[in-house]
Order: sequence, then structure tokens, then C-alpha cells
Amino acid sequence: MRARYIVPAFAAAAVLLLTGCVDNSTPAATTTDAAATIDADATAVALLPASIKSAGVLIIGTDAAYPPNEFKDESGAPIGWGIELSDGIAAKLGLTTKYQIASFDNIIPSITGGTVDIGESSFTDNLEREKQVDFVNYYNAGILWASPTGTTVDPDNACGLTVAVQSGTVEYTDELPAKNDACLAAGKEKIEVLPYGSQDEATNAVILGKAAALSADSPVTLYAISKADGKLEPAGESFDTAPYGITVNKGSDLTKAVQAALQSMVDDGSYGKILDKWGVTDGGIDTITINAASNG
Repeated sequence: MRARYIVPAFAAAAVLLLTGCVDNSTPAATTTDAAATIDADATAVALLPASIKSAGVLIIGTDAAYPPNEFKDESGAPIGWGIELSDGIAAKLGLTTKYQIASFDNIIPSITGGTVDIGESSFTDNLEREKQVDFVNYYNAGILWASPTGTTVDPDNACGLTVAVQSGTVEYTDELPAKNDACLAAGKEKIEVLPYGSQDEATNAVILGKAAALSADSPVTLYAISKADGKLEPAGESFDTAPYGITVNKGSDLTKAVQAALQSMVDDGSYGKILDKWGVTDGGIDTITINAASNG
């Protein structure tokens, strides 16, 4: 079991409250303690597209409803270890950050449409998404299920169960459809999938008895369990490890700049400090890659 960073009570409560998925069109500025101690890297800065360098701002799309990766503080500003990594990337590039908080499904279209520069929202790098955007890979996460404490749920034998999930995630688009197809092919009952706009809502559905289990990325599930007052427990072990990636417009020079910035963070130790602070070091990597799904 990983250690976990303890957040203030308002953040813990957010996991247990039913909230709508906020789509905020106005970018929110943010600064973290981690970014304040990170110096610009000349090599990374030199790779920046001229338009972003002259603007001095990196606009980042995120769905701040996936604790502990990306979520909101009491004022509504995005926080989490993914947010701190993004702030670090901007610092390495000599830029400030502005966050565009949006629903998960809208982030990639915002990148391809040119309204945000990058997306940081626990995106799993896969071949289908690589058709639309490039990925700068920074972390490896598995899938982990959770169920009410005292129940027995087997993710490999979930036919007939109701499973809560955040819409747009790989668990929703890939994992659960594949499991459901296997159930139907075997002549068994289908898996009833309950998609929600935020992970908070998916977690709450299990706590309230609307679903038998939830499926999410391993650091997210472990965090949800830690904040559920003993009402949830892991259902089996994590599986299907895959890379997270910062999303960048296909073919953009910004991809190499973000890669160089993140590699500089790995090399100077600031990357590891952020992961250690949030208790998610198990998925850390030593080499920052691009499009691992097709090149790995």
C-alpha cells in the first residue's frame, strides 16, 4: 500500500459530495510552492515555439475532478501532483501558467482547436488518442477497482455487476467495454456501466450503493479509498499498467520543449520530490518519452 499525502478537510469532503462537472471557460492562474523553487532550463526554453515564448504564458487544460492527480482547492483553483508537475514544466520553460478547467472530454478538442497549449489531466497514452495529439509521457499508472468494504468483487469476473466510472477515461472507453464484450460472448449478463462527469461522482455512487464497484487509475482509486472513512476497499490488485502523457497538438514544436522541461525536472530531482510529496512515487519514470503507445 502506498503512503498518501494528507490534504485539508475541504479536499477530502470533495470526494464524498455529489458535484456537477464544472466547465470553466476563463483560465485560472495558479502558483505552487514546487514551481517557485524550479529554475528555467535554457535547452528547454530554446525549443519553445516563438508565439508561446513571446506570450510568456502556458495555457493548460485540465479536468480538476480526479484527486489526487488534479482537483480543486477551497477557492476553486486546481491542485494535485499533476498540477504541480505542470507548474514545474512552465517554470522550466520560463513561463507562467493559466489553467482552463473543463470536462475531460473537451480537453483534446481544445488542444486541436488551439484554445489551450497542453492538456494535463491523467491522460492515458493510447493509439487512438495519438491520432489526434502527441503525448509527452511522464508516469505509469495501472487500473484498480474499489468496492464497498466487506464485499467481494473480482474485476475479472464482473458480469452482471454495475460499475461506476468517469466518462472519457480509458476505463470507460476501453477496459469496461472489453470486459462487457467478454461477458456477452460467454452468454453471461452484461456489465452495467454508470458513467459520471467526475471521479467524485463515480466514487460517491459506490458509497451510496448505486454501483457494486468503481474502476479508475490506481493512484486515484487509492486516494478515494483513503478519503472514504473506511467505506471502500481495493477490489483485487492493479493491472494494465500504461503511461500517462501531457497532451500537445500533433506535430507541434512544443512537444519537444515539454519533453526537455520534464526531463530536466527528473534530472534535478524536482520531479521526484513532487511525486514523493503526494505518495505516488511507484509510477515514476527516469526517462521522459514521446508517444509511448506507438514507440514503446
